[in-house]
Amino acid sequence: MQILIHPTAVIHPEAVLDPTVQVGPFAVIGAGVKVGANCQIGAHVVIEGPAVLGIGNKIYPGAVIGTPSQDQKYDGAESSVRIGDYNCIREYVTINRANGAGDTTVIGNHNLLLAYVHVAHDCVIEDQVVITNAASIAGHVWIESRARIGGMVGVHQFVHIGRLAMVGAMSRLDRDVPPYMLVEGHPARVRALNQVGLRRAGVDGEDMRLLKQAFRSLYRSGLPLNQAIAAVDALALTSSTPVETVKHLQQFLAHCQEDGRRGLTPGQRENQSSKPPIAPNGVDQA
Repeated sequence: MQILIHPTAVIHPEAVLDPTVQVGPFAVIGAGVKVGANCQIGAHVVIEGPAVLGIGNKIYPGAVIGTPSQDQKYDGAESSVRIGDYNCIREYVTINRANGAGDTTVIGNHNLLLAYVHVAHDCVIEDQVVITNAASIAGHVWIESRARIGGMVGVHQFVHIGRLAMVGAMSRLDRDVPPYMLVEGHPARVRALNQVGLRRAGVDGEDMRLLKQAFRSLYRSGLPLNQAIAAVDALALTSSTPVETVKHLQQFLAHCQEDGRRGLTPGQRENQSSKPPIAPNGVDQA
């Protein structure tokens, strides 16, 4: 008979594990943890409660989930982590619980978090997101479904990353990243429409045509931001049928203009125009 819980694992009496859960050597599962069916918890994994894991999750060795927020303002309030279904959480990933009493750090379904990724307090990661090795996600970050985050990316607090966005490795994100865009740099700049990701997601035809126009309005037209956003709003009116991708982009742009938001990641043209002049000897003039 297969032994599902290794004899060296430490399971708190107040933890609730489905009978199909597998737990590896020296794992520690604390009080208030609930783990759904067919989850695999690897060696030396630590899960502290309150935390809820859905079904079919695979947690690789050394991951630490549900430990208190690293925010210096955290006062010990009872917060939690909620992880959905069929996520793959690789080696030494850390996921902190939220700051405020009753608040939750949320990981959705079918996400892939590669080794050494850090997800801080109060983050929301939707579905089918890939976060590559050693990326650090600060507190209150919201990552929409099917976004791709490259290795060693640093994401500032309260940044919102849109659906199907692609962020290049080692980028620094300090402002919101619009859906469907390809972003790269330190600090990050929007470089292009993420056409490869969009096609893989089945986006083509009228959606792709209008998204290309929206990209040109936002990042190639030279318009002030409010006028560029108005141009994107007008695009939906030019189509005979509602285009869901453009409507979602409209909603995102409206949200990023709200008070207290960090603003929109600028485009490549701003990066180019802001470079210091080049002296005749080829040295940048500060």
